Amino acid sequence: MPTDRIAGIRLERLQLPLTIPYKLAFGPVTAFDTVIAEVVDEDGNTGLGEATILTGYTPETIDGCWQSIQRIASEITGASFEAAKAAAFEHHHDAPFTVTALVTAVEMLERHPVLSPGDNIDVPLLAILSASDEEGIAKEVAAHAGAGYTTIKVKIGWDVDDDLKRTAFIQSCLPKGVKIRIDGNQGFSKEDGVKFASSVNPENVELLEQPCHMDDWDASKAIADATNVPFMLDESIYGEREIERAAEMGGVSYIKLKLMKAGSIDNLLKQLQLIRDLGIKPVLGNGVAADLGCWMECCVAHRMIDNAGEMNGFLKPTQPLFRDPMRVTGGNVRLPAGMPKRAAEVGSGKGYLLAVLDRLGWETYGIEISDTAADFVEKAGLGLGPAPIFGHLRSQRFALIAKDGEVAFLAVEETPGEATKTGAAAILEALG
Repeated sequence: MPTDRIAGIRLERLQLPLTIPYKLAFGPVTAFDTVIAEVVDEDGNTGLGEATILTGYTPETIDGCWQSIQRIASEITGASFEAAKAAAFEHHHDAPFTVTALVTAVEMLERHPVLSPGDNIDVPLLAILSASDEEGIAKEVAAHAGAGYTTIKVKIGWDVDDDLKRTAFIQSCLPKGVKIRIDGNQGFSKEDGVKFASSVNPENVELLEQPCHMDDWDASKAIADATNVPFMLDESIYGEREIERAAEMGGVSYIKLKLMKAGSIDNLLKQLQLIRDLGIKPVLGNGVAADLGCWMECCVAHRMIDNAGEMNGFLKPTQPLFRDPMRVTGGNVRLPAGMPKRAAEVGSGKGYLLAVLDRLGWETYGIEISDTAADFVEKAGLGLGPAPIFGHLRSQRFALIAKDGEVAFLAVEETPGEATKTGAAAILEALG
């Protein structure tokens, strides 16, 4: 079992290029700006958390997140798990995604039960419609249906008349049993949002999501009163206060949550239950999240959600973060039994922590960010190619003694996770 105190926190900032630009009303997204937090306890156990920043989904920026997470990580290092989570939450109002990365890493380190789903579980996902021309739309709808998806997300929020026309064509292409989830991505004015909501054909429409700006509750009220399809709020919702406000406003059939806004797995579970208690249907998922955040949301969805999840961001980057990527078949993502036991140490130095994790049965990957070290590894023939998680150069474990600028002793481990030739005893013997 992990000890109840944080010994260290490692942070990595990534930019994950996308295979296809993700089209949003406020511009296409071509890469995810992601921060990974790794929290380590005094026994070397580790937990991971993610923040993927898209300004517009959150008031945070990637630069602001990077500065904040370093500061908060410094504040909570050395604290107990409970004290660390409480201290991090003091920053949640201003930096929700940033705080979520740290707190969920602690929750993983605590072995949160939701993150151990048990037997292999299938979680239904929705598909994204990317095409904009009629030929492309028809082909893409057929492909999604053929792959087993029963819900397809359609993006609108550009020109209301063009969006109505395109939506009608998409509806004409839908095979039996397939519906669309229409996402306005805050792109419309109040007038255009009302026009779309009151004009769209309700046939095979599951819901209409957030056509107007997240802060424009008057527009949301007008749409809720005028719509002829179920209405969902997303970006307007950050916590219990907004959930209760939506219920009081009336006309809201669905509310969507994202783990990165909730701040923690525990908070997310509480908010999902509140939505149900208020007679509204919850939807879950972040289409702008990498593997780690999506996996956590899938674990929650398995227990709490009965509609297609939106945690499909992990399918968008050109390269997955997980060594064994999550697989999607028949429109469902398959969750492996139990919590992943893999760790990536950024700045692994001589690999002492990774050796401990190896002995505990973890699959480990170390990254030493040093151009000089990487150059040496390549020239010495010790490279193992790119790491499957972050893509950096991997190296065999080795120990080197240099005298007067020349290599006097070099030992290389042949078996990953072992430290026999490179352990302290071997080095002391070599030193004489």
